[in-house]
Amino acid sequence: MVDSAPLLPQNSDLESNSVIKACQKSSGNLLQAILIAFAWVFDGQQSFITIFTDAKPKWKCLDPTDQICKQTSSPCGLQPGSWTWASPANTSILSEWGFQCANTVLSSLPSSSFFAGCLVGGLLLSTLADSVLGRKMLLFLSCLIMSLAGSMTAISPNIWVYSALKFVSGFGRASVGTAALVLSMEIVDKRWREKIGVLGFAFYMLGFLTLPIMAYISQSQNFSWRSLYLWTNIPSFCYTVTIYNFVPESPRWLTVYGRNKTCFSELHDDLNNGADKDNNFFASMKILCTTRRALWRLISVMIASLGISFVYFGMPFSAGNLGTNLYLSVALNALSELPASLLTLLLTVTMKRRVSILILTTLSGLFSLACALDVAGAAGKIQLAVEVISYCSACTAFDVLLIYSAEIFPTTIRNTAIGLVREAGLLAGVVAPILATEGQNNRFWSFGFFGLVIMLCGLSCLCLPETKGRELTDHIEEEANN
Repeated sequence: MVDSAPLLPQNSDLESNSVIKACQKSSGNLLQAILIAFAWVFDGQQSFITIFTDAKPKWKCLDPTDQICKQTSSPCGLQPGSWTWASPANTSILSEWGFQCANTVLSSLPSSSFFAGCLVGGLLLSTLADSVLGRKMLLFLSCLIMSLAGSMTAISPNIWVYSALKFVSGFGRASVGTAALVLSMEIVDKRWREKIGVLGFAFYMLGFLTLPIMAYISQSQNFSWRSLYLWTNIPSFCYTVTIYNFVPESPRWLTVYGRNKTCFSELHDDLNNGADKDNNFFASMKILCTTRRALWRLISVMIASLGISFVYFGMPFSAGNLGTNLYLSVALNALSELPASLLTLLLTVTMKRRVSILILTTLSGLFSLACALDVAGAAGKIQLAVEVISYCSACTAFDVLLIYSAEIFPTTIRNTAIGLVREAGLLAGVVAPILATEGQNNRFWSFGFFGLVIMLCGLSCLCLPETKGRELTDHIEEEANN
């Protein structure tokens, strides 16, 4: 295998770096970076909204003296007319469309369809940010697809249309976080890089946290599950219009592809003329697949992402299996993203990336196993605390892994690489809702499986180089010396 040719001539590297720094000072201010990072709010909302819209509602017996009904844990075997939902049927898709007795695959179909859409969208869209579209336009396009499909979900007449629209929403959502992370980190200089990356994770927590709050208000007021989609996607559409008008393109991407005059009008013409025009759809994917060093690194971080994501996506869907209040459980999981963001900032400044990920994945795995084996005892509050610690550790590991991935890969393939890292995590997202449903009867299929996988996959980071304190690189040749 051979390395790809540089996109800029070697004698222009110093000039290119000076242009990037100048663009970062002129257009990469903190207000713009904060606006870009805010996209994570809507990413977090759409990732977990089905926890509430697709939840199994509580039910009650119509006749308090009916002993058969009172001794039954599920209404599936009861006679029609002997039971009813405790709240209006339109508060959940399962009660509105009568899927309370559906099998595991059908009841988890919308969630799995969403993450399947993320898989397809990530494969098709992420490479566009490294080629023809750039970071800004990909962020705009992704947010637009996600918000429009999410809004249309509110008028779904049945579970099949609903699942199809969830797939389209996931298709758009696939590159929202990736494009926001890469763009926000590339428009600021080195001293703000980790802080801006962590800011995006904090916004993700904010989006996740608003879900149980809005869902509780919706449930207490007997609103339809459809309202939750409107409350989250209309603001997302307004944000999409905002970023199109007020967000700049990445100066690094502009420089690498010879479009520097967009952000720096004094750039010499020979730098533009020397840029490689091979920026087709598959250019960055070709570099990743034909460069042995880049491919090996990609496989390692994808394995780590897969393991971490089983806990990251699986825990919120399994929170109801602990027998605690669903709204409280999800809210605590969302709140754990805040200490995770603070820990990420602390660890990225003080500790090596590989060591951080190894410690965090081990800790998360052990506490997840504790939930599966009921080591914490029968007390629901203790079980919930153990689950939150496991989830918080996984969140921190995932945040560190994303920053680590942005540092490992050069500008020419950075967005594609991070997109593929998230793709590996989305594989877990497709399977996790099914395992969470199976975990209602046997916790090993949820908490036990999650714990074992995250510990094993976390070991793959031992194969990666350390990047703490390094400058971001632009070309694959620069990585050959690291």
